[in-house]
Amino acid sequence: MQFYRDGKLVKAYVVSTSKRPPSTVDGSLGTPPGLHAIADRIGAGQPPGIVFKGRVPTGFHFNEILDRMGVDEANLITTRILRLKGLEAAKNQGPGVDSYERFIYIHGTNREDRLGQRQSAGCILMGNLDIIELFEEVRTGDLVLIDL
Repeated sequence: MQFYRDGKLVKAYVVSTSKRPPSTVDGSLGTPPGLHAIADRIGAGQPPGIVFKGRVPTGFHFNEILDRMGVDEANLITTRILRLKGLEAAKNQGPGVDSYERFIYIHGTNREDRLGQRQSAGCILMGNLDIIELFEEVRTGDLVLIDL
């Protein structure tokens, strides 16, 4: 993912998108392409690796959660959440295709070892320190173009 300001590349991050083909359709589990805005910024001040459930910090680092679950394949929502709102009517905004209603986020992951590979259920996954850096740079209403 690349971020530009005044036409110049500011920063690039290695990310992961959906295991499935890009899609805006509800239930597809695809990452939705198109123009989006940051609708919600969630997790300010939380430590790197904290796990979120229902957009609320659990108080546990992902290693603690994984130890309790007994698995390491889980792809958890960690560190920060940037919830996206689609801006293109009938493409990623509106009935059956709404990115906000689908809970599409940019967020940290416990699977940083797999960044760069397709691994999510529709969200854009980032490294935990990278999502903190991005979170500090962006504001609600800033635009995000997902070009897959």
